[in-house]
Amino acid sequence: MPSPTLDPSSHEAALNRARSKAYWRLLPLLFVSYMIAYVDRQNVAVAKLTMTRDLPGFDNAVIGFGAGIFFLGYFLLEIPGTLMVERWSARKWICRIMITWGIMAGLTAAVTTPMQFYIVRFLLGLAEAGFFPGVVVYLTHWFPSRDRARALATFMVATPFAQIISPKISNWLLEIGHGDQPPVLGMVGWQWVYVFWAVPAVVLGFFVYFWLVDRPKQAKWLTAEEGEALESELERERAETRKGKRMTVIQALRHPKVLLLALVYFCTVTGSYGIEFFMPSILKSWYAMDMNQLTWLIMLPPAVAMVGQLFMGWSSDRFKERRWHAVLPIVMGSAALGFMPMTQGNLVLTMVCLMLAFAGFKSYMPAFWALPSLFLTESAAAGSIGLINSIGNLGGFLGPYVLGTVEKVTGSFVGGLYYLCCSMLVAAGIIFSFGLGKKEPAATQDNRP
Repeated sequence: MPSPTLDPSSHEAALNRARSKAYWRLLPLLFVSYMIAYVDRQNVAVAKLTMTRDLPGFDNAVIGFGAGIFFLGYFLLEIPGTLMVERWSARKWICRIMITWGIMAGLTAAVTTPMQFYIVRFLLGLAEAGFFPGVVVYLTHWFPSRDRARALATFMVATPFAQIISPKISNWLLEIGHGDQPPVLGMVGWQWVYVFWAVPAVVLGFFVYFWLVDRPKQAKWLTAEEGEALESELERERAETRKGKRMTVIQALRHPKVLLLALVYFCTVTGSYGIEFFMPSILKSWYAMDMNQLTWLIMLPPAVAMVGQLFMGWSSDRFKERRWHAVLPIVMGSAALGFMPMTQGNLVLTMVCLMLAFAGFKSYMPAFWALPSLFLTESAAAGSIGLINSIGNLGGFLGPYVLGTVEKVTGSFVGGLYYLCCSMLVAAGIIFSFGLGKKEPAATQDNRP
């Protein structure tokens, strides 16, 4: 309801100013932070191209298992970390996460054995746990439902953006210590990949502490009227969602829709992380290209995904619809993976499949992550988002492990690609079947600007 100290027109004007200020104040820093986090998580996909040559005992199965074990550590602290954002302080918790994950990411440069690699990746998962779902929860403290999918899309588009800008930089770093390039400070290229991307995480962690604000009422860059208008709008929506019944965290974690959403995310993450970790290896195996060509090509799929993710976030908010905006991209990604083995030998068709697959992996996410807040609020929502993300990201262990193991056993990635395709189809079927996120009736839609 409008603030009692403002007339309706003044309330709406103050609210719109607050919405705009929050978007431009908070999203750029969260975007950059997630971009660095994603590079630190994913740079093993490029570093492995020389790690497997320089380190005895490192093959695709070892890399796949190590890439995936990150998510086991991630799983353990995900729910507690998300609740810390809701009940304590987002800026303090995100600051802690970024500093510790930067340290762990940098330590990957020191590994010499598969076991050391597994341990550091596990600790990196522990360090990063709570960042992504914590930000999802944090955005519910600032953005009304009409803005939420767009805000989520702006934040999450950092992942394809990271995949666009990092390959060329990482490829340049890989040259250190190989060919005519001498080692630098005693380290070779793959080690510098980890160190180079770790430093910004630590620096940004301190910046987050001083830049972010936990709640609108604490923001000195909002006027009193703007902060009051935004807080009252968010409280109005929370009251509408509760409808007189407050759900506990334990009740939320057992809620059938929460468990189904966790299964959906598990299946989609299995597909997305499997192909993301092994895309460079698949292209190198199928087409025997050099590193320069390879790093140019692997920038194309995330570029398409970035556009698709922004569009679907805008469209989902515009039409007040979540279900089809989640289902259709997942189906498209699944179909692209299923068709991809048949394109081997035709680089253009292979790249088209990869671009469509990446667009599907990324574009469903803004609508998907808007679903929990449709039936949960506050700590119940925070706990459920943490559960969905923690269980779902176990697919980040399964996908790379399956693809790496299948390639080691059969000498081909084809069987693994079909498995990822089927996993995505299961996810789309679940979202469609339980119907959460259907288009709101016209009478209940918020038609305010």
